[in-house]
Amino acid sequence: MRSETARIAADDALLVGDLALPEHSSAVVAFAHGSGSSRHSPRNRAVAAVLQGAGLATLLFDLLTDAEERVDAITAEHRFDIPLLGRRLVAAVDWLAGHPGTSGLPVGLFGASTGAAAALTAAAERPERVRAVVSRGGRPDLAGGVLNRVGAPVLLVVGGDDHEVLRLNEQAAAMLAAPHEVHVVPGATHLFEEPGALEQAAEAARDWFARMAEQRDAQR
Repeated sequence: MRSETARIAADDALLVGDLALPEHSSAVVAFAHGSGSSRHSPRNRAVAAVLQGAGLATLLFDLLTDAEERVDAITAEHRFDIPLLGRRLVAAVDWLAGHPGTSGLPVGLFGASTGAAAALTAAAERPERVRAVVSRGGRPDLAGGVLNRVGAPVLLVVGGDDHEVLRLNEQAAAMLAAPHEVHVVPGATHLFEEPGALEQAAEAARDWFARMAEQRDAQR
């Protein structure tokens, strides 16, 4: 597997990420991290490893610059700025379209916490590129008015004991016009820290994105 540092030029920032390219990748998945997290998130890296094992390329990158992260750690003003995070993720989708290793691959988006709303926003903005979205413990409700514009199939993975977030996911699901599914991991709380919970979430994401790759192969 080949790895490289990604440098993504957004309108107002230069974002840094890690692109992993398994041999003969069938699709690429960009990760949108949640509140106060980064591309070094051990949970998202664990999910990325499962996807890579299934032949999916992954892009883990920071939606905020180092300076923005320092401000956000004090004020939390950026982590809930969904339009900003959505624009940054759109920039990553466009970067993947121009990268020789991923330009021909269907794109999936994986969002955790507030990153789920950013993923749905980007999917609505780039319907021709984004073919699947997965949210883990996400806040899709924060995507608001874009939910009915998302055309890609959406998987909402929620912990069974994360009661408030489960309620918010069910409400958001009712607003989606695209094919969707709420996948509940029994006994899991918000961070999926219970034994086996994160593995279940990762496997559900893997299977969802694998179907995206299979549809692409069928259309060839």
